[in-house]
Amino acid sequence: MGERILQIEEKEQLTLDPNFWNDSKQAEVVMKTIKSHKHWVNKFQAVATVVEEVEILSEFQKEGEATEEEVEKNYKKAVVIVDDLEFHSTLNKPEDELNAILEINAGAGGTESCDWAEMLLRMYVMWAEKSGFKVSELHRVDGDVAGIKSVGLELKGDFVYGLLKGENGVHRLVRVSPFNAQGKRMTSFASVFVHPMVDDTIEIEVNPADLEWDTFRASGAGGQHVNKTESAVRVRHLPTGLVAECQQERSQHMNREKAIQLLKSRIYELELQKQLAEKDKVEAGKMKNEWGSQIRSYVLDDRRVKDHRTNHQTSRTDAVLDGELDDFLKAFLMNNGVQ
Repeated sequence: MGERILQIEEKEQLTLDPNFWNDSKQAEVVMKTIKSHKHWVNKFQAVATVVEEVEILSEFQKEGEATEEEVEKNYKKAVVIVDDLEFHSTLNKPEDELNAILEINAGAGGTESCDWAEMLLRMYVMWAEKSGFKVSELHRVDGDVAGIKSVGLELKGDFVYGLLKGENGVHRLVRVSPFNAQGKRMTSFASVFVHPMVDDTIEIEVNPADLEWDTFRASGAGGQHVNKTESAVRVRHLPTGLVAECQQERSQHMNREKAIQLLKSRIYELELQKQLAEKDKVEAGKMKNEWGSQIRSYVLDDRRVKDHRTNHQTSRTDAVLDGELDDFLKAFLMNNGVQ
């Protein structure tokens, strides 16, 4: 913790330079570094304060100057804060602090899977809004009858990638189908991919000669401008085969900038996956984006949502689909975050 305090003091000295904001990108990197260090220092100091208060009250109780109820109340408060710090300590990698790209793709199964993909979209958007994160839609392909075939979201906020990184994998829905006249029990699948959105704190070099660009008309809502001009863009990174597309902005130029950022994010995530493989970590397999990596089942008629990696489950299916995901996210991170 002392090292973080020294880093804060050192970086804050840099901000006093009259020329500090001449290089705005570098200045933003420094300010983000200060913010990150202060986040951890503040959490540690909050824990130290509340633990000290419990110790003092405990001494007062021995002398008859505080009640057992007061000690118990402050002890429970300390446990909550310590547990929160322990949970946040799992978000200890540089990429954990970044914004996130979340993509959902419907599996085989036509309308059923497309509807399930849209249910997942609603779930993540509601979770993000409840958590105070900003959400924007990058691209979307609607289903032929209902739901969506695929969608890409950008989520902005502190540690949003770190919180969501365990959502990679296949999500399975079991329910009595509203699209089936016989009311049959149906199983649907959708895959979720979460990428860290790289910013100026992480340098990713991309050679323009390695890029292949394509333009097309945006699909979905957006008015006449979006539908009548080829403002949407798609870029392919030839060395890796990675593809990124964006139709969020009105101008092709702005979409190109966002597409490059998305591409860099995927290149960065690919490098992270390589590092995991090189270290031969047991948990690396759980993070791979493979259709076989089914991570969670949502069984609506049995009122059960279960994570197959942590065995965490709940009967509150409606609450989960309304965005109450924190218990699942924490269970995964506490089991897998500290490595």
